[in-house]
Amino acid sequence: MPPRPRRNRPAGQGELNEAAQLADQLQTAGYSKRDIARIINRDASLVSQFYTKNKGAAFVPALRHVLAAVQTGGITDLPDLASIASQHITRRTTASGARARVRGKAVLITPTGSGTGRVGAQAIASGSSRLRPLIAEAARRGLRLAFTLRLAKTGYLHPSGSRTDSPGIRRDVIQRADHTEERSYGSAQTGGHDAADFAQRVDAAGGDVTAAVHQWLVETGRIRPDAHIIHLEIRTWRPR
Repeated sequence: MPPRPRRNRPAGQGELNEAAQLADQLQTAGYSKRDIARIINRDASLVSQFYTKNKGAAFVPALRHVLAAVQTGGITDLPDLASIASQHITRRTTASGARARVRGKAVLITPTGSGTGRVGAQAIASGSSRLRPLIAEAARRGLRLAFTLRLAKTGYLHPSGSRTDSPGIRRDVIQRADHTEERSYGSAQTGGHDAADFAQRVDAAGGDVTAAVHQWLVETGRIRPDAHIIHLEIRTWRPR
């Protein structure tokens, strides 16, 4: 039998395009396709299409600079690489020459520092990566943050209304018919959490926002280690 073709090569194409070649080199350097997607601020499926649909030409300049930063500059942190890439990504144009429209992001921080990002079960399973830019930007601006999460009632270590769990929790508990419960941690009244601290936690978790929040909750004795977060919301504000 003839050898099976590589699954990530376009059918009938012997050579990978330049975007795929650069992505290959970044993967050799230890970055996953998901990491590359975060660096160029796009969905991971687009990186796969570098191989399967010959896409990615618009990202070649950014990927070149990122690869140079990794190989010669010693820069390894994803937020730093994303900052480098953003300077070399231009919006594609339509057939008429106008700038193409792109889907907006799920997160936004206003000039006053107010921002909100939410993810459900599917995004949580993949690390809630959509929330990472919100946390990183909040850290850059010196903002505070709070988060609301939902998990099974049995996953919490403290009963509803316990002030050991969170100050003001009597106001911030929502019990649902499916035996899950929402609880909020942090608010403008209690001071919230330092966004920079959580950004460091997210970086230490390899960009996995879910894992970073879960670890904080376990470390502070609020949930069981085997509890699964099924909803997560991050809110930011500027401290007074």
